[in-house]
Amino acid sequence: MARRRRVASVRPDQSFKGRQFTAEMILWAVRWYLMFPISYRDLELMLADRGMEIAHTTIFRWVQTYAPEIEKRIRLHLRQSNSSRRVDETYVRVKGRWTYLYRAVDSRGQTIDFLLSAKRDAEAAKRFFRRALGQPHTFNPRTITVDKNPAYPCAVTEMKEDGELWRRSQLRQCKYLNNIVEQDHRRLICLVRPTLGFGGFHTARRTLAGYGAMAMIRKGRVRKVGGRDTRTQATFVAKLFQVAA
Repeated sequence: MARRRRVASVRPDQSFKGRQFTAEMILWAVRWYLMFPISYRDLELMLADRGMEIAHTTIFRWVQTYAPEIEKRIRLHLRQSNSSRRVDETYVRVKGRWTYLYRAVDSRGQTIDFLLSAKRDAEAAKRFFRRALGQPHTFNPRTITVDKNPAYPCAVTEMKEDGELWRRSQLRQCKYLNNIVEQDHRRLICLVRPTLGFGGFHTARRTLAGYGAMAMIRKGRVRKVGGRDTRTQATFVAKLFQVAA
């Protein structure tokens, strides 16, 4: 009976059911878009050069479907982060308006988490801290380094009072210590620039989830996957969907 349950649990991934193109081709296009600063039309031309006639709107739909799925599936495979947090937010244009992308890295520059928010206040900061603390690769931090944004002390104080955050966690408002995360923003900005802004909040959130996921993979955050080993990275992403690379 146990063997029968084990066999039944290993089913082919249905994520690509009904697609006109193969899963390998779809994941290749999605990975390339999320790794390099190119537009959908650029990627359309690259695929056409390889004999694959795929509209840029189709690639857009692939990214919207599979980028957040990659981000969700890699979480259990990430290495444990250390106890030092560097938190900052950067600006992302969505439908002609600026929104705020909260991001956190540890003292080694490894991405911990990210969250897109329409507002930059204490409630948004608490949502981000809760999201980061709820991940399997994180734990209560020893130090949290932030900039001079007054929302952070308010959020940390309230979370400590509610027992959501370790009472001995130290909040440091020191701009130069946050250079690690501020430098890390540049990689993201380079990827976002070819998009010329996002057409909607949900579109931005899904795409940014894919950017963040691929950034973690390329930084070597995934166990047994080298940050410079692109072949192993492609194999890892394929295995997330039970697809042969």
